[in-house]
Amino acid sequence: MILYIEGHSFKYELENICRLFFTFEKIEVVGKKTTTETDRKASAVRRTFDDKAELYVEFCDKGYKKEDSTTLLLDTPDFEKECERILAVMLYKLLCEFTDAEPKWGILTGVRPGKLMRRMADSEGEEAAVNYFTEKLLCSREKIDLALEASRTEESIINLSRPDSFSLYVSVPFCPTRCSYCSFVSHSIEQAKKLIDPYVNLVCKEIEYTAEIAKRLNLHLETVYIGGGTPTAISAEQLDRIMTTINGSFDLSGCREFTVEAGRPDTVTDEKLAVIKKNGATRISINPQTMSDHVLENIGRRHTAEQTISAFNMARRHGFDNINMDLIVGLPGDSYQSFCETMDKIRSLDPESVTVHTLSMKRSSRMTMGGDLPEAELGRVAEEMLRFAKSELKKSGMNPYYLYRQSKTVGNLENTGFAKTGYEGLYNIYIMDETHSILACGASAVTKLRSQGGYIERIFNYKYPYEYIDRFEEMLNRKQGIERFYEAYPIE
Repeated sequence: MILYIEGHSFKYELENICRLFFTFEKIEVVGKKTTTETDRKASAVRRTFDDKAELYVEFCDKGYKKEDSTTLLLDTPDFEKECERILAVMLYKLLCEFTDAEPKWGILTGVRPGKLMRRMADSEGEEAAVNYFTEKLLCSREKIDLALEASRTEESIINLSRPDSFSLYVSVPFCPTRCSYCSFVSHSIEQAKKLIDPYVNLVCKEIEYTAEIAKRLNLHLETVYIGGGTPTAISAEQLDRIMTTINGSFDLSGCREFTVEAGRPDTVTDEKLAVIKKNGATRISINPQTMSDHVLENIGRRHTAEQTISAFNMARRHGFDNINMDLIVGLPGDSYQSFCETMDKIRSLDPESVTVHTLSMKRSSRMTMGGDLPEAELGRVAEEMLRFAKSELKKSGMNPYYLYRQSKTVGNLENTGFAKTGYEGLYNIYIMDETHSILACGASAVTKLRSQGGYIERIFNYKYPYEYIDRFEEMLNRKQGIERFYEAYPIE
């Protein structure tokens, strides 16, 4: 598909509107009319006159053609923002008509709908925020209610954060195998075996170095999150080294939450759970993604639903009373009926929280690279799965507590964390809301520094484990940017 834009710079938003309807199609954005042979073309044009702008959109596909236009006065408040919104609305409506689909989030393409809802409700009142989502963004009432519910819980947790707060993230980018939908920087244990021990040694050094910076700045640690990859893919001894280093380097006396992703059930052992418990983790994730064995096989996971149940029960025996489980709707080969069976099995285990993701077909995932794309029909089925999940989890006493969206999701849907009261994942909220700074260690980790005024600055670690190892000292030098940031934006 070709998207032609003229007279404005709203490329990103309008491209995302097209992607709502043609998720897996390449969209080429051009600044002038093209003679390129293609069946599908869209135009979004702004032409400015003395006191007004003319906004025009057009969509063509084979013999089909529809257009729309309107005008906007140049002295309209937030003129540029309103031009962008109106062009997006007109293009959205043309594509709804053509595809006979109406995405539930309307023209809202942002990652953090709950954050937008909360900000608008705080400044203009909840009723005005709901009206804006309904009338200006064309969101469905169902999604507005979800954003409202999640944003209310988020706010109570965000208020726990102090001006000097930060969270620590540690990356363990290794997995038993790579799932077909995965776009994270993770390496299979078989391929990266020689890298793991030197990687663990260096990530421990980075943790110590980062802790020294945090101490000098008198920062207060709120949460710790060890993620991946699959942290439990490494040995119990290696995991113990990382966790012992965290405990010995940081002041954890005020830490509200310490999460370890136990991720893949086939990596969970008594020895590793004992290490995690001994080192003070308060929350773990055991993530089946589905409880259907044939779907697990489709996505390249070498474990069974029975192994998930076994790993969960093992964690309970070790005294873990705050367990999260991740599920994905829209997986290849999953049906509404088999997803309902998954939900029944998850509810019978009675975890404290469940995060329900929608399949996102990222460019670097093997499923995308191999051309094994899901049918468009999956969007409709995925919506039914999400609706059923919310209903069933509410029966288990869980409510939505955080919400975010990704590009290229099946059906343009969302990811939602559900939790029993008091078991919400604090780190999840802090990183999605950008509440405070996240100091990050390990390959592909991104330190995200936040000023009290909301300014964000990022420091990137090297992406791949071999780069991280080879250029470690150079990467550590980047961490000096943390102190420079706080000198420029001191805590008051």
